[in-house]
Amino acid sequence: MPVIEVRGLHKEYGPKVAVDDVSFTVQAGEIFGILGPNGAGKTTTVECVVGLRKPDRGRVSVLGLDPQRDHGELRELVGVQLQESQLPDKLRVQEALDLYASFYRQPADSGELIARLGLADRRDTAFGKLSGGQKQRLSVALALIGTPKVAVLDELTTGLDPSARREVWGLISEIRDTGVTVVLVTHFMEEAERLCDRVAVIDNGRIIATDTPSGLATRAGGEQYIRFRASAALDESLLAELPEVSGVRRDGAQFTVTGNEGALQAVITVLIRHGVIAQHLRVDQANLDDAFVALTRHDQRPSEPDDNSKKQAGEPGGHDQPPSAPASAAGDNSKKRASRPDKERNHLNEARRG
Repeated sequence: MPVIEVRGLHKEYGPKVAVDDVSFTVQAGEIFGILGPNGAGKTTTVECVVGLRKPDRGRVSVLGLDPQRDHGELRELVGVQLQESQLPDKLRVQEALDLYASFYRQPADSGELIARLGLADRRDTAFGKLSGGQKQRLSVALALIGTPKVAVLDELTTGLDPSARREVWGLISEIRDTGVTVVLVTHFMEEAERLCDRVAVIDNGRIIATDTPSGLATRAGGEQYIRFRASAALDESLLAELPEVSGVRRDGAQFTVTGNEGALQAVITVLIRHGVIAQHLRVDQANLDDAFVALTRHDQRPSEPDDNSKKQAGEPGGHDQPPSAPASAAGDNSKKRASRPDKERNHLNEARRG
């Protein structure tokens, strides 16, 4: 039985369809990625899965529970790190963990969690003084403080430098190794390719493909991309005429040749025959990035409600909602935002026009 099962999930905001009959399953112990362009409906989907939004129709089951009906029980089993989550700048790391631990009946040991996530020397540091990578580590810690069976991580590495991003990737792998099922929302293809067992690509509110990263890359075609600088003059038609080659692009002495699995040998043979050395030779295969571009490419994308616009419009799950907060905390934040009707109405109108 899948840990998460979603069938026909549908969510609209006025005339805008944010999630359009989405279906997928997540198996126990896997890292399941949800990929898509900005505004594709990724965040809305996972917020429906964890019970922070109520879908208009469809069925969602998490660990055999209904996120709406069984929200109180489910919040003890699911840890959530929301997109662009924030804490008060003066709240210290240890204080934040102690606060979140108080929300759960059987919380993890905060000291052990701090040490495991590399924050032991920052336990008395205020949130506003943490680096970007340290803030994301704290977000992960807050998502895990309730000893969840499922962790939902939304755009965890957005805004991090490459070094910090790789540190967080290591943490995600460690989380899975402890037996936690991970749902990872991202638009970084390298991140999904490195971490995920399976990925679902969502675009314009619909899932357009679900497979392993390598499986999706194969769908993009098994072509090779051969790049080199010719050491001497070379007529590109000599390469274009090869049966193994499907395309040749030239920029001065720089060549990019596209072809099948036999293209490299055929190209090298031609170069040797004409006394040309392939300098700075590089051969690439189709990857998840190529698959993503191929799957989401279309001439004109219909306007979709952007997740950030919806949050600015005062809907549940906004940026100011803390990660893995109980449903009651989310509700309080929603009420506070609703107390400014004129400002929120303006934001909502802007979002609808977008």
